[in-house]
Amino acid sequence: MKIAIGSDHGGFHLKQRLIPVIESLGHQVENVGCYDDSSVDYPDYAELVSQKIIAKDAELGILICGTGIGMSIAANRHYEIRAAVCHDEYTAEMSREHNNANILCIGERVLDPELAENIVKVYLATEFEQGGRHQRRIDKFSR
Repeated sequence: MKIAIGSDHGGFHLKQRLIPVIESLGHQVENVGCYDDSSVDYPDYAELVSQKIIAKDAELGILICGTGIGMSIAANRHYEIRAAVCHDEYTAEMSREHNNANILCIGERVLDPELAENIVKVYLATEFEQGGRHQRRIDKFSR
C-alpha cells in the first residue's frame, strides 16, 4: 500500500522515526515534507497529504504535528478526507474499522514514540468494516 506522510516542524522527528517502521511493514512511503525541524505551517502539509489521497496517489495518509489536532482540522476541510486524531491503539483501530479514516493524525509532543509506532501499525493493519451502519453514517457526511 502507498502511504503519504507529512509533518510540520513539531512532528518532524517522529515522522523520521516512523518512515522506516512503515516501510518494514511492506508499504511504500511518500514523504511530502517537511524536511527538517525549521518552523513551517502545518496546513501546508495537511493539504499535500490530503491531495495525495483525493487524487488516489496514495491509499492512506499520516500527518504529524505537535498534537495531531491542527493537522486533523486542516485535512478535514475536504469532504473526501476522514482524518482522525488517535492517541492509542484502540482509537486507531476504530478510526479505520468504523470510520474508514483515510488519514491518521498523531502528535509528537503528546505520544511516547513506541506508542506512536504501535498506533501506526494498528491503523495500517485494520480494515474498514464494509457496509451496514458504519457506511450509512459515513455516507451522511461524504459525497
